[in-house]
Amino acid sequence: MKEMLKNIFYIGAGAAFLTKEKLEELKTDLIEKGKMTQDEGRQFVDDMVKKSEDVKTQLEKQVQDTVAEQLKKMNVASSDDVAELRTQIEDLRSTIEKNQAEG
Repeated sequence: MKEMLKNIFYIGAGAAFLTKEKLEELKTDLIEKGKMTQDEGRQFVDDMVKKSEDVKTQLEKQVQDTVAEQLKKMNVASSDDVAELRTQIEDLRSTIEKNQAEG
């Protein structure tokens, strides 16, 4: 678990580094040095932004899954569990009130 959280942190840190601004700076630098053309630079930035967004989405899902798994292990009620209990309580109240009215 500790190792997984550490890996998630490193992935997140790497994804955070790949901001569009940083990629634009890198593109400009590579174009100025003649390492790529404007079109190649534009495609490079588009590809890297897409990959960065994909990593961010995967990271968010992994974090959500990990948190949900840990909460389940700790036997903490989810919002769905609480909503179900509220529905059951309301049903019981209605039944009790109906029986009292008839009684």
